[in-house]
Amino acid sequence: MSSATSKNAAAPAKRKKPFYRSFGFQITIALVAGVLLGLLARQLGPDAEGNPNGLAATLSTIGSGYVTLLRTAVVPLIFLAIVASITQLRNVTNAARLAGQTLLWFGITALIAVTIGIVLGVTIQPGARVDAGELTPDVPSSVGSWWSFLTGLIPQNFLGLSVSTSINPETGAASSSVGYNVLQIIVISVAIGIAALKLGKRAEAFVSFTESALKVVQRVLWWIIRIAPIGTLGLIGSAVVTYGWEKLTTLLWFAVAIYIGLALVLFVVYPVLLKTHGLSIRQYFSGVWPAVQLAFVSRSSIGTLPLTQRVTERNLGVPREYASFAVPFGATTKMDGCAAIYPAIAAIFVAQFFGLELNAVQYLLIVVVSVVGSAATAGTTGATVMLTLTLTTLGLPLEGVGLLLAIDPILDMGRTAVNVAGQALVPTIVAKREGILDRELYDAERSGDPFADDSADELEPSARA
Repeated sequence: MSSATSKNAAAPAKRKKPFYRSFGFQITIALVAGVLLGLLARQLGPDAEGNPNGLAATLSTIGSGYVTLLRTAVVPLIFLAIVASITQLRNVTNAARLAGQTLLWFGITALIAVTIGIVLGVTIQPGARVDAGELTPDVPSSVGSWWSFLTGLIPQNFLGLSVSTSINPETGAASSSVGYNVLQIIVISVAIGIAALKLGKRAEAFVSFTESALKVVQRVLWWIIRIAPIGTLGLIGSAVVTYGWEKLTTLLWFAVAIYIGLALVLFVVYPVLLKTHGLSIRQYFSGVWPAVQLAFVSRSSIGTLPLTQRVTERNLGVPREYASFAVPFGATTKMDGCAAIYPAIAAIFVAQFFGLELNAVQYLLIVVVSVVGSAATAGTTGATVMLTLTLTTLGLPLEGVGLLLAIDPILDMGRTAVNVAGQALVPTIVAKREGILDRELYDAERSGDPFADDSADELEPSARA
């Protein structure tokens, strides 16, 4: 007994990390520094030739470069994670039920969010509070449709990759860029995963390779996310230089309505859902906050996807086999900010601006489009595409989209943050309802990092916290 006691006494106590090593603290400092540097760069103005000054160019390069790094991890992460998770479905007895519950809760939370958006649009009347002479209607460059959703499901090539070429009108130089359709990646990954599952022992070598490659990608991802504060500084600084806050003046009431709706969903609806499922609100926010912060500054659910999936697994305790399906799927179809609150308020704004009265059927159509319509824009995600789908369904003028483009980047920060928070919330709730949530990991004290390092993969849940 005394020997055991002396052994325990000799064991070193786990030292708490200094506050300055906390990921959240570093992100917060980067946000503040980015705003200050952005204001400074904006004050300096362009150079004599009209080009951005050195500070503005540096901030833009840092920000865009970091988002590019994140996006490079998206394709291999989704493909490997989904294939690996499907091949492990033989160990999961309720896979179909999990998928059904995920879709159900996607719909429930979207229904709540769009209802809040409609109520705010009707009560605040943002479209009736603007000076029509200060806004210019304009037809959008792209329009969302149900047909685009159906055709977007068909992979154009392996992994849904695409190459686009653009011509600089001033120099005549051509530049190419590679893009990808996340929904197509999911379709391909599911097909390959099911094929490997059906082959059984004959696919063991492929399954082993996939699981090993997934660990390699996750390690690289860890390195990318560790430099997130640097990327955050560049992203927020570049946003301040490019957009400032002056554009909010004309559409102030519209922006107020949007951010009130986003705040209600994030800080009222989500906590109520957590509480009704017996989950700690504080633990959820402390676990998901790194992804929410990055989503706010990057304005990209897809770019934030790697971090969203990791905090869902490592902080919120959702099993990897389930999270690797639910989070990527949610990143394309679960958008309470972009596909529920925003299109509801924006459609009401457009109707009010043009002096059109919406009837009960049209309000019902807003609900229907918001609940099921986000999937229709999964191949071309974006609030503008979702708004055009809503306006088309309601028969409202598409020129109304151009009224709101001036402040869209400022609104997109909050929308994306809510999107990502919801993409982590639903898998957590479903895992809790199905009895597969790791409560020890969910309730564990946070170490200040967005998640444990990959070296902790083989540790017990309590040690990983």
